Amino acid sequence: MTQDAVLYPLLPDSTADALERGILAQWDDEQLFAASQAARANAKPFVFFEGPPTANGRPGIHHVFARTIKDLFCRHRAMQGFYVPRKAGWDTHGLPVEIEVEKELQREEAERQGVDPSEIAKLGGKQLIEQVGVAEFNRRCRESVWKYRGEWEKLSHRTAYWLDYDNPYVTYSHDFVESVWWALRTMHDKGLLTRGHKILPYCARCGTALSSHEVAQGYDDVEDPSVYVALDLLDANGNAPAMRRRILVWTTTPWTLVSNTALAVHPELVYAELRKKTGAEWTIILAEARVPGVLGADWADRWDVVGTMTGRDLAGRRYRRPLDWVPYPEQGNHEIIVPEEFVSAEDGSGVVHMAPAFGADDYAAGQRHGLAFVQPVNARGEFVEGVPEVAGQFVKKADARILEVLKERDVLWKATTFVHAYPHCWRCGTPLLYYARGSWFVRTTAVRDALLQRNGHVNWNPSEVGTGRFGEWLANNVDWAISRDRYWGTPLPVWVNDEDPAEIEVIGSYADLAARIGRPLPDDFDPHKPHIDQYTWPARSGTGTMRRVPEVIDTWFDSGSMPFAQWHYPFENREVVAAQYPADFICEGVDQTRGWFYSLLAIATTLGDALPHNANDQAAPYRHVVVNDLVLDANGQKMSKSKGNVVNPWDVMERHGADAVRLFLVASSQVWVPRRFDENAIRETAGRFLLTFRNVYNGIFAQYANFGWQPGAADPPVSERPALDRWILSRLTRVEREVNQHLDQYDATLAARRVMQFMDDDVSKWYVRQSRARFYDVDSADNRAAFATLHEVLVVTCRLLAPFAPFMTDAVHRHLTGTSVHLAPFTREQPTPVDDALETAMDDLRTLAGLAHAARDVADVKVRQPLPSMQCVVPGDATLVATLGGLLASELNVKQVEFVTSTDALVALEAKANFRTLGKKFGKETPLVAEAVTGLPADLLRQLAAGNPVTITVANAERLIAPDDVAIIRRASGAAVVQENGGYGVALDPTITTELRAEGLAREVISRVQRLRKESQLEVSDRITLAVAGDEELESAVAAHRSRIADEVLAVRLLLGREVGSPFSGPGDGAMWTATQAGDVDGRPLQLALTREQS
Repeated sequence: MTQDAVLYPLLPDSTADALERGILAQWDDEQLFAASQAARANAKPFVFFEGPPTANGRPGIHHVFARTIKDLFCRHRAMQGFYVPRKAGWDTHGLPVEIEVEKELQREEAERQGVDPSEIAKLGGKQLIEQVGVAEFNRRCRESVWKYRGEWEKLSHRTAYWLDYDNPYVTYSHDFVESVWWALRTMHDKGLLTRGHKILPYCARCGTALSSHEVAQGYDDVEDPSVYVALDLLDANGNAPAMRRRILVWTTTPWTLVSNTALAVHPELVYAELRKKTGAEWTIILAEARVPGVLGADWADRWDVVGTMTGRDLAGRRYRRPLDWVPYPEQGNHEIIVPEEFVSAEDGSGVVHMAPAFGADDYAAGQRHGLAFVQPVNARGEFVEGVPEVAGQFVKKADARILEVLKERDVLWKATTFVHAYPHCWRCGTPLLYYARGSWFVRTTAVRDALLQRNGHVNWNPSEVGTGRFGEWLANNVDWAISRDRYWGTPLPVWVNDEDPAEIEVIGSYADLAARIGRPLPDDFDPHKPHIDQYTWPARSGTGTMRRVPEVIDTWFDSGSMPFAQWHYPFENREVVAAQYPADFICEGVDQTRGWFYSLLAIATTLGDALPHNANDQAAPYRHVVVNDLVLDANGQKMSKSKGNVVNPWDVMERHGADAVRLFLVASSQVWVPRRFDENAIRETAGRFLLTFRNVYNGIFAQYANFGWQPGAADPPVSERPALDRWILSRLTRVEREVNQHLDQYDATLAARRVMQFMDDDVSKWYVRQSRARFYDVDSADNRAAFATLHEVLVVTCRLLAPFAPFMTDAVHRHLTGTSVHLAPFTREQPTPVDDALETAMDDLRTLAGLAHAARDVADVKVRQPLPSMQCVVPGDATLVATLGGLLASELNVKQVEFVTSTDALVALEAKANFRTLGKKFGKETPLVAEAVTGLPADLLRQLAAGNPVTITVANAERLIAPDDVAIIRRASGAAVVQENGGYGVALDPTITTELRAEGLAREVISRVQRLRKESQLEVSDRITLAVAGDEELESAVAAHRSRIADEVLAVRLLLGREVGSPFSGPGDGAMWTATQAGDVDGRPLQLALTREQS
């Protein structure tokens, strides 16, 4: 067999990184992505929405994970024949961008003043922004947003995440902004965009309120004060009574005590009044159920109950506030106890301190009870000038001094700390405050039922996100506060009469704006601040001027508008949106359940039929969602810069390649559970699998097919191929069907694992191993059947694996077929039919092989040593599996395989009495029964072994023996080594005759020669001269099998012992030998020498 031409190039012996970069260069030259899109341009669309990243931060390994999932489903659907639009997008507004520019300004200002940047940071972001000017600040934001764009695009390119970066949507573009304005105007026309005054979570550092779904993304565990204060009750005239009575109040925000206006109690709760047993001249009042929790389990040893009352009895009573630093306004009640249903006795004292300026419950109660409103805190979160002791301090830093003053005033009862989850700004990490602020809201509560109904139509993966985390979020949904007191964002298109705030106009297009101002917009029109704020017009009412409100909108509204705004809908591309809305598939991290997933759904629901295919019974704006979880470090810790455990994706790619990383991230566990990123695991799982796949192609198929095999008419039809070929093709069809189904059902992990298991277990470890000798020639029908079968297996496996490992599969597929795998169909139109019976028989055979290998281990006999025979048992009919006996004989290296109907002939059964159970049944007669049990005949022992009771006669009486009354011991009959499991059994005859010993030695010699050939870097087709020397038994074995050894190692001459020409025949032989080796076989000396024969 000689090699005339390279029909199937080998994959280069290079790193995975080098291989993949070469493939990338080829894709770029061919413009493969564009070609794949063009090839399916007229097909039915499978719509994918790309969630827009912010490009002013570097991408991390978690982005590789999310993008792998997106790409693999898109790639699969494209290979199924769908047209999959892959429009890239960029989220370019909002706080992430502003914060980066603020840091630049701080550095510049610090350098100018010659101080540390941290000193400048204390000034607050807004002061610095307004110092440099909004126009300049926003100009810098526009530039900053693209700081890392190149890295994002390069990483997408390197990991084979195909996106159209030539035509991306950009949220700051004029077209995108105009579409967002249209959406807001539409919501306003529906009565869903309103102005309100509510308690909102507020970031003092960023100077803006946050929406509820933004708050949900920023919880951190913090240690906060847990403070009880004892406040004096007063009489109806506001005076202290003769007997001092104090009410215990609990708070975790001591700084809000400065703004206290009321106390709240539950009207139905029972409150206890207690006096110390020492005879103190005062009492304390708290919820009866909280007495042990506050005063201790032994409280009754120290306190007497002097009375009880309900919260309703306390309502209306007056008290003295803890701190009188801020005067009350003229309007509003204060220092009064009010009844409220939200008060509970689960923690605290059952009495709640009320500060309507800080807290949603407090604010609502304040409205109900007409409470005074005390707000001594500025927009930076600092106490205003004039507040004693703490003026100018950030409120949370003022807690310490406030506690000191409370103690000085004999108001502090107890102060400790506790750890709890507290919301922080998701962008800058500052603890949030809850302020009463004016804001613009989208009234999502008005469409709560529709939100839930639409969510019910969505296929969530995993399903519990839709019913649990996301569904519960929707059920408890509050109105979406969309306005932000910031600078770089889509301006809120609301104009208000400066003399009558009730008169408002919401602008829905640039044409509307031009009509209002009475002239065309200039060519350099910019809808952003501060430029947009120059556009004013006389109010239609006849008095006042319409001026835009200063706010911009929540950047999540931008990203949630991308389904239509990316196409400048409704001003252009109506037919495109109609064809590509809603999305068939989206995918993001679990944190987006309260981010992008929510904003998409909220906007779609509030817009309703203003969008195509968006009636209330639709699942718009997405039909299927895959939610991926976190990527943790190797120790299970969340990655963060502060911990120093962040993984650089470029370093990982260089070491392992993108295929291995992608495959590991998907196959290691279900994508919706957290995964540990462990490079050792990449190497041992995905890396090892890809090496197996490479070796099957390189080391078996290509290496030998290059000697002249190509697909052709001479290849036997499948029906005429050996059972092994028909079996692997049946398995291939089954796996092809299952992988396709898993991906159709959005289960990437099961799909990846199924194709990996097939290639590793079925192809490499069974089919190739059983067929190896069939690839050593290319001419016979059997050779051609093997090549044709493995060729089809490799081609189909490339396609099944392509969504996960797009690089190596493309290289191999091109070598096998001449075309890119990414232009190929995912499944075949006419696969080989599944043969269930043959697969079951082969499963039986492989189970027997496992048992037989275990039997060889017990006998301590290597597989290279032939053995005479083996008897086998399978449950059920053995007719078909018996026809495969030759494979089992080859696998186990036995001369004869015989199938028998049961293991009865293979093993002898013995019974050992279970005295514990027999004793309970038979008492004093137990010894007699036990003796009878040990002598049971074989037929009764077999019944007991099968789990059936038997009846025996002992002392002239019948006794029922249950299976648990005995322990059945199975011993091999004769010299055979027996292994059994689940109805399968093998009996291996370990007898080694002289002839078998000689054959075993010959096999060992063949193995050593093949290893020496490989170490000498000979080609598989190189012919050699071989010399072998050893002791008498070994040389006799080689002589007996001389022809076989020469054939298998391609030796044109085999010199044995001291034959003429052998290097072992004595000194002075002048032959030049390529390689020599001295060793032993089972303790017997062995000497080898070989040299390559010139062709």
